[in-house]
Amino acid sequence: MRRRAAEYRRPVRRRFSYWIWALLGLFSIAGLVLFVLHHNQHEDRVDPPVLERNARTEQVVREGFNFTEEILSAASFSRQLAEQMTLAKAYVIIAKEHNNLHLAWELSKKIRSCQLLLSKAAMRGEPITLDEAEPIISSLSSLIFKAQDAHYDIATTIMTMRSHIQALEERANAATVQSTVFGQLVAEGLPKSLHCLKVKLTVDWLRSRPLQDVAEERRNSPRLVDNNLYHFCIFSDNVLATSVVVNSTIINADHPKQIVFHIVTNGVTYGSMQAWFLNNDFKGSTTDVQHIEEFPWLNASYAPIVKQLLDTDSRAYYFGEYQDLRIDPKLRNPKYLSLLNHLRFYIPEIYPQLEKIVFLDDDVVVQKDLTPLFSLDLHGNVNGAVETCLEAYHRYYKYLNFSNAIISSKFDPQACGWAFGMNVFDLVAWRKADVTARYRHWLEQNADRTLWKLGTLPPALLAFYGLTEPLDRRWHVLGLGFDLNIDNRLIESAAVIHFNGNMKPWLKLAITRYKPLWERYINRSHPYVQDCITG
Repeated sequence: MRRRAAEYRRPVRRRFSYWIWALLGLFSIAGLVLFVLHHNQHEDRVDPPVLERNARTEQVVREGFNFTEEILSAASFSRQLAEQMTLAKAYVIIAKEHNNLHLAWELSKKIRSCQLLLSKAAMRGEPITLDEAEPIISSLSSLIFKAQDAHYDIATTIMTMRSHIQALEERANAATVQSTVFGQLVAEGLPKSLHCLKVKLTVDWLRSRPLQDVAEERRNSPRLVDNNLYHFCIFSDNVLATSVVVNSTIINADHPKQIVFHIVTNGVTYGSMQAWFLNNDFKGSTTDVQHIEEFPWLNASYAPIVKQLLDTDSRAYYFGEYQDLRIDPKLRNPKYLSLLNHLRFYIPEIYPQLEKIVFLDDDVVVQKDLTPLFSLDLHGNVNGAVETCLEAYHRYYKYLNFSNAIISSKFDPQACGWAFGMNVFDLVAWRKADVTARYRHWLEQNADRTLWKLGTLPPALLAFYGLTEPLDRRWHVLGLGFDLNIDNRLIESAAVIHFNGNMKPWLKLAITRYKPLWERYINRSHPYVQDCITG
């Protein structure tokens, strides 16, 4: 009878193991990869002198040995150990669930031994031998058999594992949402250092009547409407970021005295922006600062964005205190309802006498002379921009709702997207095509946010459809505000680098690798910068 029972239990145990292996297979592979990554990081931290002393020995030992391949090879002892360790970890959880703390302790002890052996093998660069692996595999197999033989039937085990996996998924999802929300809050906030700079400059502006008189005189400069000069525009409320854009453009220009910068800001930042650009020298270039309240035509009857700002539902969606966390926080970023952000669609109205202009975002850095942009042939198009459809997710269908007949009947879902942030605009062609009217039309159509969800790029893709000239990719390299792995050669060859994303270079969460590219253009000699920024 005992023999029959034993014979009966063997296939049950075998089937039990198969179920567990299948359930945990995915976690096993993930664990192996994480282990290898951790090993590689550990190797990177070894002191140089130690590496030098062992260089010859390691060269002989490690030649032809790849630990990643070893641990993923089905025939290796490393793989067997890692898989047993993963299964043992599952039984640790189940044993604790059933209050079998002694078994859980024994399993944990063997898991630590297994981890130690794998770590030693990775460090020395040699595969694990049979003599090393056999004692641990044998004892760990015995404990796993003991766990299987105890009272953990397959149904209970699977249900337990499912509940743990579900709980972990819920915790991971909650942590991801929370992390995104916190990151968004940091990105939207104004650092104390920038606030300090703005306050000090505003005080200077308010106290200095002569400074205000100089600003008034410059407003009538004929250079502001001279089409023989190179005109650039920036719309921003960030004084330091705007100064970096201007500084980097002027420093890298072949003829800085022929450059004119047109800056538009809001009423709150106007004084500080004026004080900064009036009190600093930019190699003979011209800078003009305006505030958005100077444009009487920017009202609810003409500009749909103003109408949306006054709309109760829109304000609740972007600025409401209680928001649905199931919706991506970036979709509710108030900057997408910012007048300054949408002002780029009204450039011909702001500068009615200009024929060509280069638009720059305030989160870019210029690394080369941009004046050749003005001599590019746009072939009758309005907008010169770098296309971004080298990656599939930058096609039109990723930005717009093609399930809506209004979109699908007029646009190609596979059309190539392009980048805002460094654009050369032919304002004569713009006025002829009446691109602003196109933009206003589409913004009115999307009052209920059904055609697209966020940003100024989707309406721009619609307004400039068929009117965009693709530029060489080296004119504008994007991603420095979110992508940690941009090729250094691409960055070095770029005329403009763009810190698009939440990790702006003036924030503490900026990507450390790219931050010096921005910081080199800060005027550190200015006393307010020393007090507020570097201090």
